[in-house]
Amino acid sequence: MKFGQVENPEEIDFKLPPDHKDTGKMLSENKKDKPFKVYVGCAKWNKTDLKNFYPKGTKDELTYYSSQFNSIELNATFYNAPSKEQVLTWKEKTPSDFRFFPKLTNSISHFKRLIDVQPVVEEFCDAVSEFDKKLGMVFLQMHDNFGPKNFDRVETFINDFPKAIPLAIELRNKAWFEDVKEAERLYKLMEAKKKTNIIVDTAGRRDMLHMRLTTPKAFIRYVGANHESDYARLDDWLKRIKKWREEGLQELYFFVHQNVEKESPLLSAYFIKKLNKAFDLDIQIPKTLDSK
Repeated sequence: MKFGQVENPEEIDFKLPPDHKDTGKMLSENKKDKPFKVYVGCAKWNKTDLKNFYPKGTKDELTYYSSQFNSIELNATFYNAPSKEQVLTWKEKTPSDFRFFPKLTNSISHFKRLIDVQPVVEEFCDAVSEFDKKLGMVFLQMHDNFGPKNFDRVETFINDFPKAIPLAIELRNKAWFEDVKEAERLYKLMEAKKKTNIIVDTAGRRDMLHMRLTTPKAFIRYVGANHESDYARLDDWLKRIKKWREEGLQELYFFVHQNVEKESPLLSAYFIKKLNKAFDLDIQIPKTLDSK
């Protein structure tokens, strides 16, 4: 993942900013006495990217991956919308507690830019609904040149999106975060419609750490810098997640990326171990890895 990559990560201030003023309020209003659901995974499962993760002789990458992780940020669906048959194949290779988080195809986000996309959206959702209970959440990622002037498109997209499919949204244009008025209009829409606002932690785009949760489900895309600071950053996230959990966070979806992806399983294993201890969980720690 190259988005937000920088040449000198040691020059970046990786400290997490304070929460948005309405995050705690939203969490407290939705607080329930329910078990904390946590999903941590990578963005891909192929051997080419996740070098040294698969044991020699591994015949099926997804089958092995899903024995080590409880979820996947499914980026493959961004480039090619899956058929029902493909979804069923993926579903059948994974355990009952595994969850898929498929990205909406780029024909919706980047080519049509949310204009007249309803037929394509419905076809996509119809296919991924075959995941059934293994569907975590679908997410939309817009191009970074898609700014607040397109608010009406986002509103229409959200209003028309199939109600049965949970949705998260990642907006990348800086104006969404710099213009307070536009940001508030967006956040209020997402909170009212119960759509999850994705947070991205990457070195070169610290503005995407808006820290505004719009549902009691935190969807975080963490991009390591292939630098020793990556582990300390995860420690900071653990502290913030503890705070959110105390305030009412119900579910956490945390996906680890790296500019050199082979280190993603290492970071994930480290973080899962910390989460297990902090929240008395029993999430599988990838057993082929040496975690810190």
